[in-house]
Amino acid sequence: MTNKKILTDDSFLNGSGQLLYKRAKGIIPGGTQLLSKRPEMFAPDMWPSYYSKAKGSKIWDLDDNKFLDMSIMGVGACILGYADSNVDEAVKNAISNGVSSSLNSPLEVKLADKLIDLHPWFQMVRYCRSGGEAVSLAVRIARAKSKRDIVMFSGYHGWSDWYLAANLSNNKNLDGQLMPGLQPNGVPRGLTGTSMPFEFNNIEKLKKQIKGKESEIAAIILEPARGEEASIDYLNNLKDLCKEIGAVLIFDEITSGFRMCVGGIHRIYGVNPDMAVFAKSMANGYPMSAIIGTEDVMQAAQTTFISSTNWTDAIGPAAALATLKKYTKHKVDEHIISIGNKVKQSWDQSAKKAGISINISGLPSLGAFAFDQKNSQALNTKFVIEMLKENILAFRQFKPSYAHSDEDVKEYSDATDKVFKILSDLSEKDFHSIQEAHTGFSRLVKE
Repeated sequence: MTNKKILTDDSFLNGSGQLLYKRAKGIIPGGTQLLSKRPEMFAPDMWPSYYSKAKGSKIWDLDDNKFLDMSIMGVGACILGYADSNVDEAVKNAISNGVSSSLNSPLEVKLADKLIDLHPWFQMVRYCRSGGEAVSLAVRIARAKSKRDIVMFSGYHGWSDWYLAANLSNNKNLDGQLMPGLQPNGVPRGLTGTSMPFEFNNIEKLKKQIKGKESEIAAIILEPARGEEASIDYLNNLKDLCKEIGAVLIFDEITSGFRMCVGGIHRIYGVNPDMAVFAKSMANGYPMSAIIGTEDVMQAAQTTFISSTNWTDAIGPAAALATLKKYTKHKVDEHIISIGNKVKQSWDQSAKKAGISINISGLPSLGAFAFDQKNSQALNTKFVIEMLKENILAFRQFKPSYAHSDEDVKEYSDATDKVFKILSDLSEKDFHSIQEAHTGFSRLVKE
């Protein structure tokens, strides 16, 4: 494959990826299956949109342009890198023995044992194949266990009715939970008041919020870490509160899991919830998710109906087992933390050289930066565009993988130096010509 440089001429603006995406918007509602992969979230009409091949830390687009991926790395799913040979080989073996049959795959029992070994405070496991459905399953189990309806949440937890119901009573409720602009269209009005957001890291405010409704709270669910980490005292206080009011404590580890250690980040904190939910990184991009919890809570799954044919395939467990094995053997957490810290340092150094003000946040393995000045979204978009010219997929976030090397960081850092300098020289007129990327959920115009 060639490594053609991308230029800001008509051939770039009308690349195969852009043309195919225009077609997609006419036949796929929203253009893509995942909001986080919409080209409009990066650089409208310029983001390559589709890949023909992905390997390690590199991606090839439909025109055989090769990019170093220093952006979201499969939305954080590919913790080992793209097309990891060990994981793919395990999947191929599973396929050769039959993906599914009238009997169950023994791999799901083996994987359950591994997950419980990592989290010995839990005794039982159920599986799904995506994060959103796994959280919905966890909420269903919690409601079945508590025989209550209301779910208090902090953070982003997917697309399901139980979550979007928060915006039935106030259409701004979810704006502070990562993705502003989400509409509860299609969610039954009868779910009004059954889910409510609460402020992260503020236990006293939560207690005041639920005062008088303690006996109605089925579960408290939160992301223990994303943009910022919860304090250990706060998590312990949440655990005590749940025990006091009889609610189920759930940690959504779909994003935080496997980013700082093998398994859940709560292993580091030493605070054990009643349930934890995993997806994304646990199978290096293959569809797989798990709900793991105490026997007392998880047995409530048998009092309701939770079932799916596709949750029984052998591919997901095979990929997860291979990912766990390689992650542990090579201490992947240490590598991605190191790479992530180096990238965060490079952002700081490049910004200082260019005289640009930025705020850097997030875990080392889930780093992000934000321009702390006027026209910040235009700067975000221009950053993406200029990095494309350097054959680098870049964004205001970076999710490192085991495949990322120090050489990748050096290439990225050199390009960031160059691009930040370009951004610092932009005029007011330049800003007006930038078609800004979307910042939340926006309806797309059919083309």
